[in-house]
Amino acid sequence: MSLEAVFNEIPFVESLGIEVTEAANGHAEGRLPLREEHTTNPHGGVAHGGVTYSLADTVGGAAVVSLTGDVAPTVDMRIDYLAPATADLTATADVVRNGGSVAVVNVEVHDADDHHVATARGVYKTGGQNGESPWTEDADSEADVADGDGGGGADDGMDDDR
Repeated sequence: MSLEAVFNEIPFVESLGIEVTEAANGHAEGRLPLREEHTTNPHGGVAHGGVTYSLADTVGGAAVVSLTGDVAPTVDMRIDYLAPATADLTATADVVRNGGSVAVVNVEVHDADDHHVATARGVYKTGGQNGESPWTEDADSEADVADGDGGGGADDGMDDDR
């Protein structure tokens, strides 16, 4: 499965309609068709800032994973909103530093009318996870979550009937 496909199957990404279209060598691109439920008011017209942020974060993460080949949770992201997003969005991300414990990514977001909507800088965790991550637990743990055990097994301190 391609890295783009892995990102496109993330439930949150799917629910927003984000599509990662390219992810390789520390560079990623993605798009988001603007829908009515993405807007800031009942009359539509302008995307909510969280939608723009989610696109930037997703594409930034894809850029990092394209270099590291491992999960890279977001540590921090600063975003500057430069113009209201009034049409479909696209984002381009480039890793500017891939260190031993974090990677730094610059992300630019534009809309279909070629407005520069936002610029962001994200920091993502890299390395040091020693193979343990809630994003890469085995199928048994996923089954525990599905059956209500909380994914932590018998010793997670949580009752199944919570």
